[in-house]
This record gives sequence, C-alpha cells and structure tokens, in this order.
Amino acid sequence: MILRAFLLALGQIGDPRFRRVLLLGVALTLALLFAASAGVMQLVGWLVGEDARLPLLGEVRWLNDLAGWSSLLVMLVLSVVLMVPVASAITSMFLDQVAQAVEDKHYPHLPAAAPVGFADSVRDTLSFLGILIAANLVALVLYVIFTPAAPLIFWALNGFLLGREYYTLAAMRRVGRAEAKRLRARNSGTIWAAGTLMAIPLSVPLVNLLIPILGAATFTHIYHMTGRR
Repeated sequence: MILRAFLLALGQIGDPRFRRVLLLGVALTLALLFAASAGVMQLVGWLVGEDARLPLLGEVRWLNDLAGWSSLLVMLVLSVVLMVPVASAITSMFLDQVAQAVEDKHYPHLPAAAPVGFADSVRDTLSFLGILIAANLVALVLYVIFTPAAPLIFWALNGFLLGREYYTLAAMRRVGRAEAKRLRARNSGTIWAAGTLMAIPLSVPLVNLLIPILGAATFTHIYHMTGRR
C-alpha cells in the first residue's frame, strides 16, 4: 500500500499545482533564512560595537567585522542543517492544494473537502516548524554520540514527524482534527513506515525539497486507502 501510494504521488509530480507549492515554499524559506542571517549579523555587530576593547590589547577596531562575518558563517552552516525542516514547515501551509490536486485526479467522486482555516494553518505550521527544528537540533547531539547509527536516527526521527504531520493534514480535511488523530493512532505503524520512506531522500540535496510535496500527495492516498481498508 505504501509503495503504491508513493508511486501514484510520483506519477503526479508534474502537476502545475505541485510546482506552484514547491516554488512558493522554497522562495519563502530562502527569504526567511536570509532575513534571519542579516538580523543575526546586525545584532552581533550592535553587541560588539564598532570600537571594542580587549584586555591587554586595548581598542580593537577589527573585532566588529570578525564577529559579524563569524556569525554569518555560523548562520550559513545552520541554514544548511535547517533548510529542509524550515522548507517542510513553510510548505505545509500550502499542502492543502496538493491534497486537493490528488483528490481531483484520483478521487473525483468525493464531495468537496472542508478547507483548513488560515489561522489554523499558520498555527499548525508554527507548531510543526518548532518541533522539527528542536528535534533536529537535539538529534545533532545523538549523531555525535551514536555516529554509526546517525542515518537511522535521522530517518526514524524525521519519518515519524513527517508521517504524523502529513497524515493529519490529509485526514483532517475530510473528518476533522479529532477524528484525524484517532485514525493516525490506529494506523501509526503504517504512517511511521511511510514517513521513513519520505525521510530517506531528505539526505539528498535538492531532491529533499520535493519531499513535502510528495509526502502530502502520498499520505493523501494512504488516508483514502486506510479508510477503505
């Protein structure tokens, strides 16, 4: 079932609505990361000051530039780590359009789904973003401690989070939030396995940006398949 759902989603990857959501999510993610980097540089520059003083050395005029560029380097490294979680979370604001595209093509007999309100969408996105970033930052410590198992930890963690988010998104459009959580608990093993399938390509640059789109489409199919089952 998982493989069939994934192949159906992959076969629809050229859908114009899929491309629109992808481009919108990537553009907003890059804008957010750029703004965050600029903000951190400005903050560090303000804290250090133009004419910083060090013990024994006295006034050091170049310290401000060093601190600013160092903070930029740190932000660039963090951006690489956080690019996928941030893109996934931001793109999730628009994944209702992906689910609708899937249902229009494969389940045209269904009545219109209840749209997710903008306030609920923003709230869910911020919650998902916070969980993704926190979990992946904590996982960095686990990667160091359990280095040989780092890929497995990454796949299991992000597979759980992605599966949980995308299945809930697909289900709540049809049955509401409370019932979506009940169905998610009943099909937790399938959802985690499918989420892990989505998480494995997260390690591949550029391909990982497609995962939110493929994930939403795949889990829309999985929701309807588990519903029939």
